[in-house]
Amino acid sequence: MQTEEDLNKEILTITMDIVKNHPELSKYLDEMPVTIPNKENPEITLKALKAYRHSLTTLLSKYEQGHDTIVPKP
Repeated sequence: MQTEEDLNKEILTITMDIVKNHPELSKYLDEMPVTIPNKENPEITLKALKAYRHSLTTLLSKYEQGHDTIVPKP
């Protein structure tokens, strides 16, 4: 089972890859709905971190595959 620290490391690695190798995608990082805390439950959960990691990997994967739609749907 992954820990919060593990997920944060993976998220940081993917984010750094996007910023370094695909800076044109950086604008989508702030627009991802997963990054906006839920007002009813503002704490960061493992589920939220996994969802955010998935969003990042989907964004990067679709971009690298050359798809027209690169913004992942929540």
